[in-house]
Amino acid sequence: MNVVTLSPSAPRAHFDDLDSALEALREQGLRVSISRRLVLQALFAADGPVSAERIAGGLEGSEAELDVASVYRNLEAFERGGIVRHVHLGHGPGLYMLVGEGEREYLFCEGCGRAQALEPRALDAVREAVREGFGYEVRFSHFPLVGLCSDCRASTDA
Repeated sequence: MNVVTLSPSAPRAHFDDLDSALEALREQGLRVSISRRLVLQALFAADGPVSAERIAGGLEGSEAELDVASVYRNLEAFERGGIVRHVHLGHGPGLYMLVGEGEREYLFCEGCGRAQALEPRALDAVREAVREGFGYEVRFSHFPLVGLCSDCRASTDA
């Protein structure tokens, strides 16, 4: 039997900043601990999807260091509450990002490792082709479309 990790399908929480994200936690009945506040603060400070290990390490000194097990527990709670989603970009660990601004889908270059976040509607034509050809309704928010970016493609063609 094959096992694939699935991203929880909790409705997206709506928030714009740290304070409104903390309020979204309270509305879900979650206590706002110092650890939860620090994990959220690190997610807001991150420059894109980020690993739990990088959050625990304090984002290379820009944020407080935390216990990695605590970070994972908080990220799981945030994901169940629609505050964050995780994505698998390449062969590394799952990466987490805030969903307050909306869902994203991804392209990933297996040559250079660059990830490109897209609005879901940008992949609607691909989604429609899969639906028509195979009957599946697909999304690319948990696992990206993988291939070569134009730079890597050009270097392999040369």
